[in-house]
Amino acid sequence: MEIIVTVKQLGKKHPVLSEHKIQIAYDNAGISLENLLQLIVQQQVAAFNEKSFELEDEDETKIPQHNYLNILTDTGKAGFGSIYNLKKADLQKAQENAIQAFQDGMFAVFYNDEQLEDLHQTIDLSAQHTFTFIRLTFLAGSYW
Repeated sequence: MEIIVTVKQLGKKHPVLSEHKIQIAYDNAGISLENLLQLIVQQQVAAFNEKSFELEDEDETKIPQHNYLNILTDTGKAGFGSIYNLKKADLQKAQENAIQAFQDGMFAVFYNDEQLEDLHQTIDLSAQHTFTFIRLTFLAGSYW
């Protein structure tokens, strides 16, 4: 089944990632949020593990194009496509981390502008609305 996912970060005018279509291994119309998160993580882990981990003989500086610099400064993260950790992602651990992060309030999930708050809540996928994941950040500082 194909679902549409948007990832956003609070305080940003534009999504960090635009809408993406993700193919998950599920065929029924109803699914729990917990099962959906596990299937999305499964798809993302498989995509990550398929990437090439070829080492370069020479460490070349990968300088981004000038038009890409604005995107880097907007997101606050400079990534040049290099993978330095050669270990494959562990599916079981990644799924546990995603569920724990949701329970701890590290991200919020919306389906058709309705916030999903319970892992056992049933979602009707036949409506084919967009899922929105918002990464929440904690404020730093003190009142002193």
